[in-house]
Amino acid sequence: MEAAPRTVIVVDDDLAVREAVGSLLRSVDLAVACYASVRDMLAAPLPDGPSCLVLDVRLPGQSGLDLQQELARAGNPLPIIFITGHGDIPMTVQAMKAGAVEFLAKPFRDQELLDAITIGLERDHARRAAGQAEADLRARFTTLTPRETDVMGLVVQGRMNKQIAFTLGISEITVKVHRGQVMRKMQAGSIAELVRMADRLGLAPGRPDGPPRR
Repeated sequence: MEAAPRTVIVVDDDLAVREAVGSLLRSVDLAVACYASVRDMLAAPLPDGPSCLVLDVRLPGQSGLDLQQELARAGNPLPIIFITGHGDIPMTVQAMKAGAVEFLAKPFRDQELLDAITIGLERDHARRAAGQAEADLRARFTTLTPRETDVMGLVVQGRMNKQIAFTLGISEITVKVHRGQVMRKMQAGSIAELVRMADRLGLAPGRPDGPPRR
């Protein structure tokens, strides 16, 4: 399956800026989507692959800073590089505190913009990869049977096979079978790795109890 292209979304009400930035980005083999307003951008679908946003601060209608806040509320951490001809220090501080990659004052050097875009695309690529890894982990977890889930929960608590057998009322041999299935289905190479997986799944292991007393 071919990887989705890296895309830069450019939002600026100045046609000359859109054309210049778009030409620059296409010259380094980046896909580009240009819009004159936030409204136009929000009406279009977002790219499927790694992407970032080159955003003018002052725009007709909704401003760039307004869009940054809206994306944050929507849980969309799209990396943003702000560009402006009217920036001031408070505005810069606000944008950077809210997670902007960079805040560039016009006119800026091409390399400054390209460097910031590289950072933004790498950040979004890493976020998407982490999200996919999380989805894959949860998909593997759903393949466990209820009994395998019970065994996994006790294994990550540090229980020995004999303890797990006593707790669940099954034989130690059966525990070993379930334990092997858990390791195989979760693709865990070690118990330590399985514990880390459980932590990512929110299955916080409790403190291991001592061996059951009869």
